[in-house]
Amino acid sequence: MGKISLLFLIFLKIGAFSFGGGYAMLPFIQQEFIDKYNFISSQEFLDLLALSQSTPGPIAINCATFIGFKVSNVFGSIAATLGVIIFSVVCLTIISKLFDKFKDNPKIENLLIILRPITLGFILSAALSSALDISWDLYGILAFVSSFYLLYTKKIGSISAVFIYGIIGMIFFR
Repeated sequence: MGKISLLFLIFLKIGAFSFGGGYAMLPFIQQEFIDKYNFISSQEFLDLLALSQSTPGPIAINCATFIGFKVSNVFGSIAATLGVIIFSVVCLTIISKLFDKFKDNPKIENLLIILRPITLGFILSAALSSALDISWDLYGILAFVSSFYLLYTKKIGSISAVFIYGIIGMIFFR
């Protein structure tokens, strides 16, 4: 199987089985592309994650596009992006047709209640494994603590934080 087909199938699987959006997909992306296939390194993943967060669009699509390009250039980007979105597009189309019929169904509500903590687990898993891969120098620690505080207290938005700390990093760490 070629790399382009493999990219499509991996991202199709990730898009189909991860609930909760882009951040919930990160552990699956790490497992497949770093651990299983060695298509990218841990450092490349962290760089890609920072880039995906600072560019417009959903993080899952940005990650797929960047990984696809890294592995197989433009066609890899197209295959990975289509793979990650196709399941969602099909499901949303079906759900939108059936929403009124099932919106008050207790079984559906229970399913969503169960999926919330699982999604949080995916996100925390990605955060922990990313934290373990970061080289924690003084700037990294200060940036983490201060950005967490500013984001948590809603003093600044996430886009502003990425911009501010990106500029600081470029000035002090060329």
